[in-house]
Amino acid sequence: MTETAVPNPAAPRTLMAVIGSVRPGRQGDKWGRWIADVARRHSGYAVEVVDLAELALPFLDEPHHPRLHRYEHEHTKQWSAKAAAADAFVFVTPEYNYSFPASLKNALDYLYVEWKDKVAGVVSYGGLSGGLRATHQLRQVLEALGLAVPPGTVAIPFSAQYLTEEGGVDAPDSAVLSAQTMLAEMERVGALLRPHAS
Repeated sequence: MTETAVPNPAAPRTLMAVIGSVRPGRQGDKWGRWIADVARRHSGYAVEVVDLAELALPFLDEPHHPRLHRYEHEHTKQWSAKAAAADAFVFVTPEYNYSFPASLKNALDYLYVEWKDKVAGVVSYGGLSGGLRATHQLRQVLEALGLAVPPGTVAIPFSAQYLTEEGGVDAPDSAVLSAQTMLAEMERVGALLRPHAS
């Protein structure tokens, strides 16, 4: 029988910003650092950034269903521990062929109980649509895993124009405002979910 941990409302809440693209030359690392910085300045979360390129998960190689939480590989155990320690997530994704990257889907599929009854937001970037079609597909997967995804994700159209020579981004005020609104709603929904999160 599995014991359910009782959440401590006084404990600091942790937001994990997950950089979903692993492609060389990607923008995702820059937008991941940007949303982490916005969250540190404008939310009550402690923030951690997880870059899937650094995590380097192989294509799903666990023999047991993630619901069973019977992981055999060290890379899975480490990923599980990171995700389990987070109270909320922001997934940073480009749009590849109207969807989100396989690297992000793979990382999500590795786990199950670690996601349940937590809150998530999405930052998407790209061309004309700002990655919104990827966000629509990603929302379905996140909700299937038991994550709550409030309305009001962040989409950054023509995102390349905001990249700086220093390797960061100079995001427009509209993106910062959207991010602040998303984070505030995540905090509100997260507070409602906290009594149910394992």
